[in-house]
Amino acid sequence: MEFTAAQIANLLGGEVSGNPDASVSSLSKIEEGKVGSLSFLSNPAYTQYIYTTEASIVIVDKNFVAESEVKSTLVKVEDARMAFAKLLEMYNQIRLAKTGIEQPSFISASAKVGNDCYVGAFTYIGENVRIGNNVKLYPNAYVGDNTSIADNTIVYAGVKIYHDCVIGSNCTIHSGVIIGGDGFGFAPSSSENGYAKVTHIGNVILEDHVEVGSNTTIDRATLGSTIVRKGAKLDNLIQIAHNVEIGENTVIAAQTGVAGSTKIGANCMIGGQVGIVGHITIANGVKIAAQSGIGQSITKENEILQGSPAFGIGEYKRSYVMFKKLPELNNKISELEKQFK
Repeated sequence: MEFTAAQIANLLGGEVSGNPDASVSSLSKIEEGKVGSLSFLSNPAYTQYIYTTEASIVIVDKNFVAESEVKSTLVKVEDARMAFAKLLEMYNQIRLAKTGIEQPSFISASAKVGNDCYVGAFTYIGENVRIGNNVKLYPNAYVGDNTSIADNTIVYAGVKIYHDCVIGSNCTIHSGVIIGGDGFGFAPSSSENGYAKVTHIGNVILEDHVEVGSNTTIDRATLGSTIVRKGAKLDNLIQIAHNVEIGENTVIAAQTGVAGSTKIGANCMIGGQVGIVGHITIANGVKIAAQSGIGQSITKENEILQGSPAFGIGEYKRSYVMFKKLPELNNKISELEKQFK
C-alpha cells in the first residue's frame, strides 16, 4: 500500500515539513532509507543520518531543528518513536487481515468458529472447540478438543494447543509454541521402568493480552490449571512447568525455566536463562538478572536479584568486586605466609 506525507500526518496528528504529496510504500531504518520508504528519528545518536538518508518521509519530534539541508519530507509529531510504533501496528493489522477457511483443513462438526476468522491450510480444530471472532489460525495449527480461543487472538503456523485449554482475547502465540503438554511428573516405582508416570488432567489458561514467543512450552497442570495472567509476555524458548502461575504484566526473557507449582507475582521482570525451582513464591515487582538461579521464595516486593544462587543486587555487586580480586588476594596471602614462616 502507498501513503502520502499528508495522509501520514493526518493519521498521527502531525504536521508536514516539505512535500505533502511525497509517497511511501515501505518502511526502513533511517540509516538504510531508500526512495519510497518511511523512517523515523528519535534517538539523538542517529541524527547524523537525517542529512544523508534517502528515505522519502521521516517522522521526527516536533522540536527537531535541522542544522543543514534535509532531502526527506518530514512529518513532525509529539513523539516520533510512539508515532512510528503506531504506524507499525496499523501496517501489521493490514498485513494480517486474512479471513476465510483454506483447504485442506479439518474442523470438527461440533466446533464453533466465529465471524471474520482465518483458518489456514492443514489446520486441525477438534471436538467442541470454541473459536471467537476475528481469530487467526495460521497453517498447521492444532487446536485440541474442548479448547476455547477468544476474540482477536493470533495463533501462528505450527502452534499446538492441547485439549481443554483456555486462551483469552487479543493474545499472540508464535510459531512452534506448545500449550498443554504433560508436565514432567514421574514417581519412583519398583517396576522395571524405574518410574511411574503421573497423569496430568488439568489444563492451561492464558488470560487476555498474553504473548508467547516461538518454541516456548507451557505444561498443563496435574490438577487445576497452569495460568498465565493478563498482559504477561513470554519470550522464545521458555519452559513453564505444570501448575505454575505467572502474574499480570510479568515479562520473562528467553531460555528461562520455571519448575512446577511456582507462583510468580505481577509486574515482575525476569532476564534470560534464569532457573527457578518449584513450589516457591516470587513477590510482585521483583526483577531477576539474566542467568540467575532462584532456589527459594522471594517475599520482598520490588527486590532486584542477581547471581546463582541469587541475592540482592547491591550485595552481589560488592561481592563481585571481591570475587574478581581473588587471585590477587591469594597471591598476597601466599606472600604473607612466606614472610610469617
